[in-house]
Amino acid sequence: MNKNECPTFFRQYFPFWDKLTPDQQGRLCGATHPARYEKGENVHGMGGCTGVLVVESGCLRAYLLSEEGREITIFRAFPGEVCILSAPCALRTFSLDVMIDAEEDTSLLVVDGPVFAAVTQENLYAENFALRTAAGRLSDAVWVMEQIMFMRFDRRLAVFLLEESEKDGPKLKITHDQIARYMGSAREVVSRMLRYFTSEGIVRQSRGTIEILDMKGLKVLAGMAK
Repeated sequence: MNKNECPTFFRQYFPFWDKLTPDQQGRLCGATHPARYEKGENVHGMGGCTGVLVVESGCLRAYLLSEEGREITIFRAFPGEVCILSAPCALRTFSLDVMIDAEEDTSLLVVDGPVFAAVTQENLYAENFALRTAAGRLSDAVWVMEQIMFMRFDRRLAVFLLEESEKDGPKLKITHDQIARYMGSAREVVSRMLRYFTSEGIVRQSRGTIEILDMKGLKVLAGMAK
């Protein structure tokens, strides 16, 4: 990264920047580089320490992968957000082994994992930032697991569709297979519930598209109606 751009970048995304020594600042600057991934490309795999990811454009999807190959989406990272779980070597007290893919064409700035980890071991402010940021993502993961364990599937699906509509509008370009993968469910279960939503006039389906027709009805199913 350009030395002139580095302080502005780190102050924007990493509030501990001014608490670092000049040597630590220089190491982080030298270890930060741009990266671009195409839609569907893997960014971070389990067991690695890819680095801290800052999303400039596009979207990342973090998910858990079962031994049977079933995926459960735990969070998405959008432009301006920092992803720390891709640098588990910097999280000495806890971590969550996740997979991260580019959900669409995505541009990132990547801070090298081992370099960032070394700075967090030397600097309390950097370590606190890493742990606090990771704790927020772990909270997202706990929420997802609570949904799976305790929430009826119709409500889970309604919540999912509402969250997707906040990002893409009421007409969602998504398949039953994608929904099943994101939610950690079976395609047949998703298809059956969407048929019910369709029969109730809540959604309309076409090939590769689900359009929300009754936003209020969907919120009632999700338990979000006032």
